[in-house]
Amino acid sequence: MNRKITAKITALLCMIPLIFTACEGDSTVVRNDDGAAGGAALTDDRATTVPEGLYTEDVEIKNFIMPVEGEDIAVITVKDYGVIKVKLFPVEAAKGTENFVGLANIDYYDELIFHRVIKDFMNQGGDPRGNGTGGNSMWGDKFDGGIPEGLYHFSGAIAYANSQGPTTNGSQFYIVNTPEGYVNAGGYTDANGQPQTLTDLDQAGISMPANVAAMYKEKGGVPFLDGGYTVFGQVFEGLDVVRAIGDTPVDADDKPLTQVLIESIEIVPYTAG
Repeated sequence: MNRKITAKITALLCMIPLIFTACEGDSTVVRNDDGAAGGAALTDDRATTVPEGLYTEDVEIKNFIMPVEGEDIAVITVKDYGVIKVKLFPVEAAKGTENFVGLANIDYYDELIFHRVIKDFMNQGGDPRGNGTGGNSMWGDKFDGGIPEGLYHFSGAIAYANSQGPTTNGSQFYIVNTPEGYVNAGGYTDANGQPQTLTDLDQAGISMPANVAAMYKEKGGVPFLDGGYTVFGQVFEGLDVVRAIGDTPVDADDKPLTQVLIESIEIVPYTAG
């Protein structure tokens, strides 16, 4: 399976000066350009010529496996917005899930904010300082969550922000907020070296399994983040809340003008119906 983004693209993400923050230091999620969403939602139309080898053989996608009765899920209550329910992946993302559950169970996330929101990209929170510079894991230091197999950055995916790769995870997390069918395939430059956002996977030239590409086109998401961050959960209820948060007005630093408060994150057994 080939999920990694090329070294060339990774290098570009570190060099582009318009990126929100550098590739090391504060916990963050590297965005595509100056924050503009750009482009329209994808349709079923495909480029007539797909680069040879762009889409590889199918793999198992685990994001959309529903929780079973009695399985622990995360319930995120956001003041004035509503409730977000998250399927966790304790087998695929063992350390990431253990950390999130451990912090939630000591009320670590209660009364914190989503301090960074970028429409058609992601909502980031979980920092006690509220500015992207703070937060610790349940072990008191950074931890390595790895890149779990079968989990991708589809709309509603939840993952850890980091300062320099998945070995530097802490408490900060983000939730992908893209609309259904909208693929944010940014992080690329045009012929003049200017950053651009693409909403066509064929144009972007991101190599991935064919069924993953099809799922991105159906569900929406941010495929250029795959391979760089620890995905450990997937929203299965309340995606409208995630997207509503993504629509909140923000300042020049992507901080909501009106505070978006996480009232609580609770780990509870799932009950159907």
